[in-house]
Amino acid sequence: MQNWKIKLSLYLNYFVFAILLNSVGAVILQVQRNFDVTKSDASVLEGFKDLPIAICSFLLASFLPKIGYKKAMLVALALVSIISFTIPYASGFWHFKLLFLVVGISFALIKISVFATIGLITEDIKEHSSFMGLLEGTFMIGVLLGNILFSLFIDNDNPKSETWLSVYWILGGLSSIAFLLLMSAKLDESDAKIEGSSLSNDFLAMIRLIILPLVIVFIISIFLFVLIEQSFQTWTPTFYKDILKVPASMGIQAGAILAGAFAIGRFASGVILRRFSWILVLSVCLAICASLVLLTLPLTQGIVASPDTNWTNAPIVAYIFPIMGIFLAPIYPTINSVILSSLPKHLHSPMSGLIVVFSALGGTTGSIITGHVFDAFTGQTAFYLSLIPMGILMVCLFILNSLQKKSNAEISFTNTAGH
Repeated sequence: MQNWKIKLSLYLNYFVFAILLNSVGAVILQVQRNFDVTKSDASVLEGFKDLPIAICSFLLASFLPKIGYKKAMLVALALVSIISFTIPYASGFWHFKLLFLVVGISFALIKISVFATIGLITEDIKEHSSFMGLLEGTFMIGVLLGNILFSLFIDNDNPKSETWLSVYWILGGLSSIAFLLLMSAKLDESDAKIEGSSLSNDFLAMIRLIILPLVIVFIISIFLFVLIEQSFQTWTPTFYKDILKVPASMGIQAGAILAGAFAIGRFASGVILRRFSWILVLSVCLAICASLVLLTLPLTQGIVASPDTNWTNAPIVAYIFPIMGIFLAPIYPTINSVILSSLPKHLHSPMSGLIVVFSALGGTTGSIITGHVFDAFTGQTAFYLSLIPMGILMVCLFILNSLQKKSNAEISFTNTAGH
């Protein structure tokens, strides 16, 4: 009970960054309309967000226990507050590159710190998994509300309208509130630190983790999942506008519906995973996702644009498509919890760094591939290609499950070698 304020702070931090990170889909759509940027050029915004996440996570993850998780999160919240308050004055595409660069660096600090802090404020594996699921569910609530928020500020009739930039006053305010709440919270970080350990030893401990077969397969799994997830989430607004022929605001609302489906899936998985094995649940989820892709994409053929299209008369595929979010949702927090709960607390920060690095690389790869296929072929082709990483991910999950059962000896060896 004494941890309620820090837990609330972690929820709010994740909520704020959910909106900022996943606004990239709405921003990609709007910079095409405001600044006449092509889809291929707009897709680089994902890179400006994800590559700094990857680089900063790799460089800083092993050092954060010495810097302090709370201090790192405060720096991140301060940075995004400042940049958010400048966006209403944006004068070109470069400003949004800068926005996502700052958001990416800040999220690296937030995510590593949050993931590592969970181990400090939870008592056992079940509590860890439950908190992780709730946290990721909160993240998706942020994505949902963020898409709705952006859609309310968009002028469908005037592509050059910049009224949507005013939403960043709200985001700057939320970041500032999160900063003040965290500043007032107490966090005991003593378990995350090892007396006498040097920065070089801490960094080497993270590198040693990479050579474990369990961690290698986990990293591949995370990369593939985020590649799939971000290709859907980032390009859903554009998919709805260009392929389903709906207004721009509806496309962004569709992104909110997809996020809502993710939130439902993540909250529900917290209950389901208490009764069934994680490998069974995730295998069923992936199989259903692949089936939904094969079911929905043929329904997108031959749709004709109409100025009167709204949610009461949209094509049926507009309602079916977001359902896959329910089944994609449990995968990410579940496999993260599997790997983190297998490690001692002082290795949670470096392991979280690896999670963030390969999540970011997967997100960038998925968005850029989807954007280029969108331009060169069709939106249908772009989403059909998601079946390939889904199939590979299914195989990786079974290997991960097998290796996890044999990992205790390897993890023990790594802990001993690292110190």
